[in-house]
Amino acid sequence: MDSQTQTQTFHFVNGSSPSSLSPDHILPQEKRPNLTHTPLLSSVPVIDMTEEPHASVVQKISKACEEFGFFQIINHGVPRELCDTVLALLAAFFELPPQEKAPFLATDETRHRQVKLVNYHVKTDGETRVCMWSECLAHPWHPLDDVVHLLPQNPLRYREVIAEYSKEIYVLMKRLLSLISQGLGLEQDCLETKLGETPTFRAQGNYYPPCPDPELTLGLNVHTDISALTIVRQSEGVTGLQVLQNGNWVPVEPIPDAFVINIGDQIQVLSNGRFRSVHHRAVTNKTRKRVSMATFYGPSKDTIIGPIRDLIDEQHPPLYREYHFSEFLEEFFKQEGTRRMVTEMFELKA
Repeated sequence: MDSQTQTQTFHFVNGSSPSSLSPDHILPQEKRPNLTHTPLLSSVPVIDMTEEPHASVVQKISKACEEFGFFQIINHGVPRELCDTVLALLAAFFELPPQEKAPFLATDETRHRQVKLVNYHVKTDGETRVCMWSECLAHPWHPLDDVVHLLPQNPLRYREVIAEYSKEIYVLMKRLLSLISQGLGLEQDCLETKLGETPTFRAQGNYYPPCPDPELTLGLNVHTDISALTIVRQSEGVTGLQVLQNGNWVPVEPIPDAFVINIGDQIQVLSNGRFRSVHHRAVTNKTRKRVSMATFYGPSKDTIIGPIRDLIDEQHPPLYREYHFSEFLEEFFKQEGTRRMVTEMFELKA
């Protein structure tokens, strides 16, 4: 999740892109992705959700959350055909003519509406903005009954398929929260309980057209997720997502029929820093488009977040103060357009 530009037009029409980058997409030298650098690590851990014994899955997830903050899962139970259809429908939406997408375009006045099309940006010198090489469609994903009529009608079946996908992701999300709770040595429902009875469910479909010069721009700027847990389905055959590990950008290679899972800021705080919410970004591709669907699970604005008491003792004092999630969001928006460091604002100083 990153900051939003309020531009009124988008640069990509029917899946095509310009032969060269316009100045409003070119990052300053120090913010460019440096794609020629070869990382020391190949990718993040891959975990088979059907592996036995159960304790082995818990242990592997716990280790991945501690060391990477990211992992991929296979044999997760969500039908592959459904996932493929979601990505295909997303691509079809983004490749509609601009006039058909215009009603969803976010502006200052529509910033907090339920369904919106956004183009993220970073600030360079002063108030100068550089737009990311992407379009993003954001909307709720669970429950959808009260908002499904707000979702795009075109392409056909988008509403129907997203509703079906959301039911599957909800089951998987609850399963993952349980496994992560167990990895912390807590009751299975601990994290779900701490995140409140009315959690926030937001989805973001991301579209990255072919880019004439991937070295000069980014698809999504460097960020952490402000929610608790994220599930991402990404296009196969096109690498774009990268995770920062020990100063190196590690690509999250697309594995057939896998989900990418990452820890958000709220679980980092709840786990008292044991599980990591790490910086990540999306780079672009010169010849191929890339699509992903991210589903976020987070607390409601009035939920109180802080280190879980069972994880605090003399050897592990609290690293963060308690706060209402609304306070965290307020700080998040204050840092709009920058490489946000929100969690650090709630650290307890020694």
